[in-house]
Amino acid sequence: MRPTNASARAAPTARSVRFYVANGLLDRPEGTGTAATYNYRHLLQLLAIKIRQREGQSLEKIKAEMKDVTGDALERRIATSLAPALTSHADTTAEREDGNTHSWRRAPVADGIELHIREDSPAARDEAVTAMREAVRAALGRADIR
Repeated sequence: MRPTNASARAAPTARSVRFYVANGLLDRPEGTGTAATYNYRHLLQLLAIKIRQREGQSLEKIKAEMKDVTGDALERRIATSLAPALTSHADTTAEREDGNTHSWRRAPVADGIELHIREDSPAARDEAVTAMREAVRAALGRADIR
C-alpha cells in the first residue's frame, strides 16, 4: 500500500508531535518545554496516527476516530493493523547460501517483549544490543526495567 502523502511516509519529527498535540490528535505531555515527557499512551496514539495516515485518512478524520479511545482499544487497533506485517515469515528458519541456518540472539526487554537479533549481524554486538534495549525501554517509558 502506498501512502497518500509524504507525511505518512516520514517518521514523526518533534515538530509534527507538537503539531499533533496542538491540534488535539495526541494528549498533552506531562510537563512543558524540554521537561515534557511522553508515555506509552502517547506512543500508541502516534502509531495509530501514522497507521491511519498510511491508509489514506485525513488528520480530521483520524482526530474524530481517536476521540475518547481507551488505551486498550488503541492497542487492539494497532495490533490488528500491524499483525500481518509482524507475523509474516516469523516462524520460518532462514537458510544461508551455504545451507546452514541462521542462529538468533534473544534479548529480553520487558515482560512479554524481546528483541531477536541474528548472530552474524553487526547489531548483535553487546553494546548495540544494550543500546537497542534501552531505546525500546525509553519508548515504552519503562527505563527502570533491567
